[in-house]
Amino acid sequence: MDVMGDKATLFETGRFVQPSSREDTETPDETGEIADEAAEELRQRLAAEAGDVEAMSVLGAMLLRRGDLDGAEPHLRAATAAGDRAAANNLGVLLHQRGYADEAAGWWRIAAVAGSTAAAHALGRHHRERGDEPAAEYWLRQSAEQGHTLGAYALADLLEHRADPGAEQWMRVAAERGHREAAYRLARALDRKAAQEADGDNGVQAPEEAEQWYRQAAARGHRRAALHLGTILERRGELKEAGRWYLTSAKDGEARAACALGFLLRDAGDTESAAVWWLRAAQDGDGNAANALGALHAERGETQTAERWYRAAMDAGDVNGAYNLGLLCAEQGRTPQAEQWYRRAAYAGHREAANALAILLLRGGDETGAEPWFSKAAEAGSVDAAFNLGILHAGRGEEQAALRWYERAAAAGHTEAALQVGMARLRDGDEQEAERHLRCAAGGGSAEAAYRLATVLDARRPPEPAHELGEPVHRRSECEEWYERAASQGHRRAQVRVGMLAAARGDVVEAARWYREAAEAGSRNGAFNLGLLLAREGSEPEAAVWWTRAADAGHGRAALRLALVYARRGELAEGQRWADRAVSLGPASVAERAERLRDALRQELSA
Repeated sequence: MDVMGDKATLFETGRFVQPSSREDTETPDETGEIADEAAEELRQRLAAEAGDVEAMSVLGAMLLRRGDLDGAEPHLRAATAAGDRAAANNLGVLLHQRGYADEAAGWWRIAAVAGSTAAAHALGRHHRERGDEPAAEYWLRQSAEQGHTLGAYALADLLEHRADPGAEQWMRVAAERGHREAAYRLARALDRKAAQEADGDNGVQAPEEAEQWYRQAAARGHRRAALHLGTILERRGELKEAGRWYLTSAKDGEARAACALGFLLRDAGDTESAAVWWLRAAQDGDGNAANALGALHAERGETQTAERWYRAAMDAGDVNGAYNLGLLCAEQGRTPQAEQWYRRAAYAGHREAANALAILLLRGGDETGAEPWFSKAAEAGSVDAAFNLGILHAGRGEEQAALRWYERAAAAGHTEAALQVGMARLRDGDEQEAERHLRCAAGGGSAEAAYRLATVLDARRPPEPAHELGEPVHRRSECEEWYERAASQGHRRAQVRVGMLAAARGDVVEAARWYREAAEAGSRNGAFNLGLLLAREGSEPEAAVWWTRAADAGHGRAALRLALVYARRGELAEGQRWADRAVSLGPASVAERAERLRDALRQELSA
């Protein structure tokens, strides 16, 4: 029986694999009885002493596997001398273990020439370690082409190192033969290819074939493959299966999987279990998990523990740790320490830390020091920093520079920046571009943008068509929808406008509701219009209350209405006081009427 050892397997796992052919080393069933193994060894030893070459080879392999190099060597040499190629390969493994690499290579060459694929693989690995890549490729190709799985993988690894297009073919061959690392690396290569074809988009989905190879490698116990498979499934929303693969990978010691599992559990509301896995990952040096633990303790008010974990994240090389320390210090009012940590993170390239540092400096009055950090953050891709630069330039009156930064932030989806661009385009008379940006901002949740968009659409709205009997027909328009969206978000002017639209169609209850909501939020127009509505409904005393609120806030027409109310009641002095107030508040038409009323009341009082 020709028994061959495998160098790569021996050195990577510390044990032989028992194949079905004579080219690979046998491994006894580990669940069998020790006595059976001893009996087998005795049988082989007796046969070897009787001159059986095959028994010499098998006995040498058994002793080599056990680590008895001194006992294995004479048997392997004897079998090799008798022409056993498996013994030649195993003798090479033994000599390599003893440190005689060149002598080992000689025996591997003999076995490889005799047709041993395992020896060809070992010889190829030997030449690669020596830097002789042409010789390494020759022997690895010999091994791979004759069906040796490890030879195919080693050849693929060599070709990939040289960026040879043939690498994928041999990686696929090894993967198809069950090599889990080959399956994982093939999946990674397919992932990279898909990302390149998508212009490096980080959100690109892994191709179906890559997922299949990740799954195959993960099923064979590859922990990084299980991690990647979990990530793919999580992106797809298959959280339960993703969690299973994260758990498998985490149990095998993959810290990133433990961290990812923690986030899944947190999102499911199980923060206690999440903390357990984050702790495990953080103790294994995962900075992201340490940051997550820091944030968890910070939320609980345990700032000292949070700071300890943020420092652990920083020590693990995660620059987010320094940024989070800055945030923690800023929340506690420890501004000098916050600046120190922000600087540390910013100098390490953390763009949000650079933006936060700039804000801190700006609040301290150091505009000169703030601007370069805003610029650095914006150039690194911080949308908030680009918007802040726009504010900075606008504050100096540098409208064009401000607009450029607003446009940059708006293009990246910043809602308030889109609003600023829309308003700038309105001022320039470019209504089409203004509408486009206002729609973006309004869609992003900006109440002001929704109101501005509604006013643009309102100005274009044709007059209401008349009913055939001469009564206007109300049709709900898009501008009303935007007014209502802004109003529902608390925009006071939009609330007043929605109230006016409701009043125009005769819905007094709806109008009063919106006027009241605006007035209670501080809108003087809302208070004035609510007063008008109440007065028309016969509730003048309550109307006077709202007019008083509006007039106190500077509403001239409300002051004039109050002057008229008090004049009708015969309270001439109070009427004159409110008429004086209306004259001072204006506008001109109101001031003119108020002045006439004031003079009339003065004459009445002096008569």
